[in-house]
Amino acid sequence: MSIAENRKALFNYHIEERFEAGVVLEGWEVKAIREGQVQMTDGYVVIKNGELFLIGLRINALRSASTHVRPDADRIKKLLMHREQIRRLVGKTEQKGYTLVPLNLHWKDGRVKAEIALAKGKAEHDKRNTIKDRDWEREKGRLMRHKVSSAGKD
Repeated sequence: MSIAENRKALFNYHIEERFEAGVVLEGWEVKAIREGQVQMTDGYVVIKNGELFLIGLRINALRSASTHVRPDADRIKKLLMHREQIRRLVGKTEQKGYTLVPLNLHWKDGRVKAEIALAKGKAEHDKRNTIKDRDWEREKGRLMRHKVSSAGKD
């Protein structure tokens, strides 16, 4: 079940490989995620000292948050993956043009998981082609619906 998606990532990057990582969260963050108080449009993943960190994932605290908890909506979250996978990602991200971007947050066996991707940035002309393809698909759907609805009126 999907919690939040990073639609900008699919527009701005060519996705090469996808990975699933666990997310280290505090209790108030899990409660806020269950209530849908999460946004990840500007998120990205960095590697520091052989560990993965998710930056830019915003989890807004609930109004009913406990008084002894100091919620920080923009806290840097640690991602959990096997050491061998992280080493492989380090090697790939050191290549020119590759980066790690979060694609979505989802539930798996009662835990919050992040799908991250090894991606390469798109050039402007690639983005224009993506927009053109998306618009054509939308127009094609309109034409098909119009054709079906006009055929039913005969």
